[in-house]
Amino acid sequence: MSRIRVFLFAAAGLFAAGCVPTPATLPVPQPGGGGLYMPRGVAQAYRKGTRSPDGRPGRNYWQNHARYRIAVTALPPDRTVRGSEDIVYSNNSPDTIQNPVIKLLLNIHKPGAPRGGGAHEAYLTSGVHIDSLAVNGQATPWPGDADTFTWQRLRLPVPLLPHDSVRLSFKWHYDVSKESGREGMIDSTTWFLAYFYPRVAVYDDYNGWDTMNFTDVQEFYSDFNDYDVSITVPGNYVVWGTGTLLNPSEVLQPTHLERFTRSLTADQTINIASRAEMATKSVTRRAPTNTWRFHAVNIPDMTFNLSDHYVWDAASVVVDNSTNRRASVQAAYNDTAADFRHMVRFGQHALDWLSHNWPGVPYPYEKTTIVEGFAGMEYPMMVNDESYADTVFSRFVAEHEIAHSWFPFYMGINESRYAFMDEGMATFLENLIGTADLGKERASEAFQQFRVSRWAGDPSPLVDLPIITPADGLSAPAYGDNAYGKAALGYLALKDMLGDEAFRKALLAYIDRWHGKHPIPWDFFNTFNDVTGQNLNWFWNAWYFANGYIDLAISAVAPAGNGYSVTIDNVGAMPAPVDLQVTFGDGTSAVFHQTSAIWAPNLRRATVVIPTSKPLQSLVLNGGIWMDADSTNNRWTKSR
Repeated sequence: MSRIRVFLFAAAGLFAAGCVPTPATLPVPQPGGGGLYMPRGVAQAYRKGTRSPDGRPGRNYWQNHARYRIAVTALPPDRTVRGSEDIVYSNNSPDTIQNPVIKLLLNIHKPGAPRGGGAHEAYLTSGVHIDSLAVNGQATPWPGDADTFTWQRLRLPVPLLPHDSVRLSFKWHYDVSKESGREGMIDSTTWFLAYFYPRVAVYDDYNGWDTMNFTDVQEFYSDFNDYDVSITVPGNYVVWGTGTLLNPSEVLQPTHLERFTRSLTADQTINIASRAEMATKSVTRRAPTNTWRFHAVNIPDMTFNLSDHYVWDAASVVVDNSTNRRASVQAAYNDTAADFRHMVRFGQHALDWLSHNWPGVPYPYEKTTIVEGFAGMEYPMMVNDESYADTVFSRFVAEHEIAHSWFPFYMGINESRYAFMDEGMATFLENLIGTADLGKERASEAFQQFRVSRWAGDPSPLVDLPIITPADGLSAPAYGDNAYGKAALGYLALKDMLGDEAFRKALLAYIDRWHGKHPIPWDFFNTFNDVTGQNLNWFWNAWYFANGYIDLAISAVAPAGNGYSVTIDNVGAMPAPVDLQVTFGDGTSAVFHQTSAIWAPNLRRATVVIPTSKPLQSLVLNGGIWMDADSTNNRWTKSR
């Protein structure tokens, strides 16, 4: 890691009571995100009353819902996964639905599918094959449009009226991809099943049907649904997955059932199944096949991992002190992955810290399972992570993915379009928990290295596109910068400016108002304006809607009253906080921290007063994690 040290010097009586404060009279929040660009569809949602100008769901807010009953058979070494499902889809909208959109995400593997990058032969398959379809029990032809890949419109025989429901019955099959990424074959007998079932796309109040292609770059957008999923596998396989395992006594041998049950209340890691036990086929019920049944309510997706040789560890952790509720933490991995032997402990720490500190909302699910794979990817109650030699980095990755449990899953964010609302927030949380884990210096170094330095050093116009730019319109590296580092820096700057108490109050209000729903950026911005009582649109505009970057420069230093005035130019027009590191003539030093509030009156120039009776010898602007694109103009030294 690059060694960029953050020095904090204590100098009695010198800290910045005299720095430019937030204006005493706060601007009144403007309704509906006034002063912020708003797409026409979003503006229409406000007019219809589905979104409220104060950041709350509107009086006419609605969202649709479905109940999925799915049965899947996966029998390695046969690569073909076969499934059947019944979907009861409820139309809670005021609109009549004639042509619902069905997502077939695994058609990303078909030759010719639009992708964000190339595809090896091992990645390609013939895609998802719909064997039959029935609507309300009536056999219906599947359109099978050769020009569409990961989504398909389905014409209903009878339109679906508002506040009515329809039952869709699918039978389908597909071949698991030999090349594992977010899903596929981790090895010949270990598969990660994600996006494996036909699903109804989101129909929402501001965009209508989600007809976005899945390109393996952007991520996902799902309604909150109820699921009953049965997975039939060879008898010696274990299945880990989203939701409650309904029949552990039917699939596990008594010894392993007892370990599993004990792990649900255990503080220390319990090895439920070792590599040797899996090899002797003594873990599961002895039968040609076993069917593992899982159930979950009001979640956006289900994913599963199956293996005949993965080690299984588990423990639990208290995530809600008011009820003493525990969440299970499980790990499934190859016994060669040394870092995964610590993974349950890493998961316990992440759930504990995130539940009790930031975001400070108890983990909303019953468990999480961290699987050794190749994705570095989050799912509801599941994580698919690579193995690393560096256990500190392994923990770093796991903490980021587990942070996604709140954003996007608990919050229902459209991460395909507004990735900065979930990736940026998870990266924000990653920095906070990393600081608690490693200390400010090491955490800041890691954040700069992995999240900021590439953007700071890249003058390409692509990477300075506004964060609000729809993520499905971005390519790398603009997508990565906008979704992760830039957005997280904005949240961190806001926290720094508002202070922990005000920021926490607004963040918790946003979570309380919108969990289990579908918030969009304007709901977040308006909630913060509403709860803080401040019109923060100047901040939102500069950080999220403009083409800015971080570049501060010392313009002038001059004696002023009982101290010095320092004029700082904001060359990049992004309102970042900054430390003024000063050295006095007697060799003593001090740091004057400036929050982003100094840019509220004038985004381009600010004057900071340094109160001191000592002569000023030199001054350096240090942004820390808010890395300056051009540091050559960040230093002033008194002329001899």
